[in-house]
Amino acid sequence: MTSLTSPDYIGRFAPTPSGHLHFGSLVAALASYLDARSVGGRWLLRMEDLDPPREEPGAQAAILKALESYGFEWDGTMIRQSERHAAYAQVLDQLFNHGLAYACTCSRKQLEPYHGIYPGLCRNAGHPGEDAAIRLRVPELEYHFNDRVQGQYRQHLGREVGDFVIRRRDGLYAYQLAVVLDDAWQGITDIVRGADLLDSTPRQLYLQELLGLRQPRYLHLPLITQPDGNKLGKSYRSPPLRADQATPLLLRALRALGQTPPADLDDATPAEVLKWGSAHWDATLIPRTLTLPEALLR
Repeated sequence: MTSLTSPDYIGRFAPTPSGHLHFGSLVAALASYLDARSVGGRWLLRMEDLDPPREEPGAQAAILKALESYGFEWDGTMIRQSERHAAYAQVLDQLFNHGLAYACTCSRKQLEPYHGIYPGLCRNAGHPGEDAAIRLRVPELEYHFNDRVQGQYRQHLGREVGDFVIRRRDGLYAYQLAVVLDDAWQGITDIVRGADLLDSTPRQLYLQELLGLRQPRYLHLPLITQPDGNKLGKSYRSPPLRADQATPLLLRALRALGQTPPADLDDATPAEVLKWGSAHWDATLIPRTLTLPEALLR
């Protein structure tokens, strides 16, 4: 597919405020930013605050401060998913009333033997929607797409996922529903995010198809893993981004993404690093996988 040019390209960065930004977050933010800016596109910011019990106090403000101190500038007003509940409810009610979704009262203990693949226990039970999770019926079909970094990805929804949750039993809306509706609402053409969400994409493709929404292009970045195999993230001793380390960490993130910033950027401002990155961005150089030592050495 040929590259899109402004104003056709609309990208986004969508952090979850369950903690501060870390190096893995920076790599995702940088890639999505440069992919948009390199073609004169727009870059939007969305706070994915769907799960208040997991939200860390002050995390939203810290994320915004970190992005600003690292030179990122977003277009328009930041959107919060917590302000979008009415839109989610409207679509969920439509799916439920048309028999495309149903109520599920299964407990976690009941589902343990099925290893994350829902066996359809409540599919035809006719439970009321109150005090229950709401699941979307999936077809016995394989969904596939061509990822710009990871290549062809295929998943059979019935065999590998099963009917999936779009609203939790506690009333909180699920990521799969919210992200599809928000990306469509914001006109997102290109999604650049971590490969930990690669296996969620076929579910989102199905929802897009079901709701008559346009399918964006996808680019799933390599996860930066530590020597023990754990993903670099909030849960595994990944320090928050420091403002006084903006330039060296931006340069390290560029190298982790396969880019080759020159040595004379070592003393540059964050804005100058981002300007260079936008002018020289080449997404075809992004590696498919990356370990922490590789990320640090690049």
